[in-house]
Amino acid sequence: MKVVSFYRFLDLADHEAFRAELQARCDDEGLLGTVLVAGEGFNGTLAGPENSVTGILAWIEQRLSPIAGIDGRWTEVDSAPFRRMRVRVKKEIVTLGRSDILPHEKSGIHVAPGKWNELIDDPNVLVIDTRNHYEVEVGTFPRAIDPGTDSFRQFPEFAKELAKSSRDRPLAMFCTGGIRCEKATALMLELGFDEVNHLQGGILNYLEKTQGEDNRWDGECFVFDTRVAVDRDLAEGGYVQCHACRRPLSSDDLKSPDYREGVSCPHCADDLDAGRAARLEERRRQVASAAKRGDTHIGAVLGSAKPINHQGSRPVRRRDQG
Repeated sequence: MKVVSFYRFLDLADHEAFRAELQARCDDEGLLGTVLVAGEGFNGTLAGPENSVTGILAWIEQRLSPIAGIDGRWTEVDSAPFRRMRVRVKKEIVTLGRSDILPHEKSGIHVAPGKWNELIDDPNVLVIDTRNHYEVEVGTFPRAIDPGTDSFRQFPEFAKELAKSSRDRPLAMFCTGGIRCEKATALMLELGFDEVNHLQGGILNYLEKTQGEDNRWDGECFVFDTRVAVDRDLAEGGYVQCHACRRPLSSDDLKSPDYREGVSCPHCADDLDAGRAARLEERRRQVASAAKRGDTHIGAVLGSAKPINHQGSRPVRRRDQG
């Protein structure tokens, strides 16, 4: 089964009609995943047979002609990392909180994976991870600056502070699939940075194209589906996800006395009230009972415990997909 992540910034005036048509076509093909559509374009991940997925991408290109060549990031999985198919309308396809920032009108320079190492090796270049703090802790590039955000909406505050001291420095920006860093480059240009670069296709494209010792990625890459994270070979990684707070959990987190499968983890145990804990515990029992019967409970806990050396932390904001 193939999984493809893709996006495109463009003027999409009839996004409500496009949403309905895309939902119907994905349902007809039996695909699973999530696609966000807005006036600024679309952003999504689809899972299913390769011919069905490529057929949907071809339909999008035809439906929104004259766009062509949707550049997706492909991976292969044994089973779909989604439980349903949802196409949703949003104000922004990635929530920066600045709907006036339009990357399809002005954005930074795309840097191909083959040129990325040369760029980030330059000591004068500021390497900026535009993802959230909990994603950075799972893995990142050497020398990358962590903005310390819990959601992409907080990135403009970090950017304004950086502009006060470093507007004359070249920037190398990256994210999971390319969409957040592309939108961030448009913001940086507005703030007066002159040389703004971003990794084409994001981390996933880099991991796909860069092999062996040339691969500078350190750790795993958080993804917004039930795989939780992928390793340097794009195989499912070693993190699981807390059902209560959605944080990625390392093997050390799973050893904590505060970790209760399906109920709590070391990052949320102190904030979990008794009522919610009881509801989650009941849900855990239902999942376990369904498993004994050989059924799959609709709320089955994501992932399973696997060893890893890195550590996750802050809340996962699903709207930052990509």
